[in-house]
Amino acid sequence: MAPPPPNSSQPLQERLLQLAKTLQFAWFVGHMTLILTTIRYGFSWLRMNYYGGMAKFSYRTSFLAAAVTYGIVVYKTQRARAKTGNKMPGGVVGLLSDENIQYLLMALVWLSSPQYPLALLPYCVYSIFHVATYTRANLIPVLQPPPPAADGASPQRVSNPLADRIGAFVKEYYDASMSIVSGLEILLWVRILLSAILFQRRSWILITLYTAFLRARYSQSTHVQHSMSQLVARIDSLVGAQGTPPAARQVWDNVKNVGRQFRDATEVSKYTQGSAPAKKTSHLTASWVHWDQEWLLACSSSPAEMVHFSVCTGDLR
Repeated sequence: MAPPPPNSSQPLQERLLQLAKTLQFAWFVGHMTLILTTIRYGFSWLRMNYYGGMAKFSYRTSFLAAAVTYGIVVYKTQRARAKTGNKMPGGVVGLLSDENIQYLLMALVWLSSPQYPLALLPYCVYSIFHVATYTRANLIPVLQPPPPAADGASPQRVSNPLADRIGAFVKEYYDASMSIVSGLEILLWVRILLSAILFQRRSWILITLYTAFLRARYSQSTHVQHSMSQLVARIDSLVGAQGTPPAARQVWDNVKNVGRQFRDATEVSKYTQGSAPAKKTSHLTASWVHWDQEWLLACSSSPAEMVHFSVCTGDLR
């Protein structure tokens, strides 16, 4: 459940205690932990101390925190569906089309796999925006609550400079950050493929699992589709340049044909009675939730859907 609206007549300690008792606060702490441990691991990585004790602890803790945060959202989603009797269509395939379940499963995979530092970055970027929106919508009102409203009147919204700056940050950088994340996820697939070619430990299992994950992301995210199209266009330009050996062009054409066949063969709508997962412009549509309802209200930070996003984060305009 979400915390009750902050009461300015209560002491700060009591308001903070009420906030800390919520499951949403545990979700926030998980994202904050992920950010801090990723930064700590980054320092070890810059010093090329990847496998030191603190580096390994930070790396594993980051993915443990990711698993906890996504696990909380999956738990809330499934609990809400169980109460309303609204089952996920498509059975297991439909269940796996839930983005939160996808990221939860991948966090568990990374937790038990050899280190791939690049895998931390998408989770960290998502966590930055989750922490920012939670701070704006929940922490700041607790630290600086609105004045008591008259009987029967709704509480007045108090403008806060920090909250306004956070809102402006989210609006300005969210779409660009999601494009960066989609590029990182594609780059990570290339990194795992190289590991598989070199027959590194568990790499073939990992490339299979991550390919399935990235295929699901491609079906659901316009950012991933755009990044993939840009990559293909860039390679087309390089291969089409004068002086490129015909054999290289033939290889690239074969790669594209295999990619198209794989895309068509793994189209989810074939296995969910024609119901393909909805394409989204943001990952936060699946993971930022409105907690004061027994069901979950998905939100979007896409400018075109800012009305829905404001339900969760407050009016960002």
